[in-house]
Amino acid sequence: MNETIQEFFDSRGVAMRVDRPSGVIRGVKILGLESRNGRVYTPQALTGSLALYEGAKVNVNHPKGHPQAPRDYQDRIGVIRGVVFRENEGLFGDLHYNPAHALAEQLAWDAEHAQENVGFSHNVQARTSQQGQRLVVEAITRVQSVDLVADPATTRGLFEAAAAATGTAAPAELLADLTVEQLRQRRPDLVRSIEGPLEEQLKMLAGQVDRAQFEEAARRKRELGHRLLAEFMLPSPEAGDAWSRAIVSPTFFETLLAAPDEAAMRRLVEERARLIHSARSSPVSRASSGLPVSRDQQLVEGARARAMDTAEFVRSITS
Repeated sequence: MNETIQEFFDSRGVAMRVDRPSGVIRGVKILGLESRNGRVYTPQALTGSLALYEGAKVNVNHPKGHPQAPRDYQDRIGVIRGVVFRENEGLFGDLHYNPAHALAEQLAWDAEHAQENVGFSHNVQARTSQQGQRLVVEAITRVQSVDLVADPATTRGLFEAAAAATGTAAPAELLADLTVEQLRQRRPDLVRSIEGPLEEQLKMLAGQVDRAQFEEAARRKRELGHRLLAEFMLPSPEAGDAWSRAIVSPTFFETLLAAPDEAAMRRLVEERARLIHSARSSPVSRASSGLPVSRDQQLVEGARARAMDTAEFVRSITS
């Protein structure tokens, strides 16, 4: 995983030598094996970064705004040279500073009397991996800046950059390169508190979408059912007269809607229309239609008319 790391290391306990005439502080600590926030730097990462730190420009304080923002000329105080790796300790080098800089004497005094005040804040691109509870820096791919900063004891947080003693949040620019993966690794509780309500909302929205899709499908099927009935000249299921309700009863319409597809619905309506047509052309219907028939046929069909009442006719077309 590639990420931006802002890291602080001071020279506490390091024997530095100050050469005022030459403007050199020899033996400053540049990078250690473990940071204040528990990041672990492999020896391979440090030895591989020697060339990146060699000649790195040193500025006073962090850049204004974004960590990669251009620096003001007056911020430049020196350069690092002679970078070496010390086994089990880290990277060390010589800080060549401008003796005429406004802060040169303060820097030299701190190097001689208060080594904890001579510290560098690094802004680097690195390749990292999570190994248990530790974030291991496997390689440093780019050194973006090296800043000489004060108050190293207050450095904390995700980027280990100096933060206000009041406990206020880190400046927004320090979070510009923050990724979700980094947040998951360092603050899984925060990620859960954000994702938990979102997951519930997504489930609720998914349920609403499912219901809306179901209702829309039901509406379209009812419309199809009405169109098929009209196509075969059958009454609407909403018709109020008994004859229409007998032909297209609520039970028949529900059966029609339960059919798996349009073809099956069409077959049901077609069968019902054929049954109605057959019933209408039966001897009962012809006998009551007023059309001329033979005497014998009148006797037979009249008998049938008397034998089949309305209820029986309804049963014949709905069964």
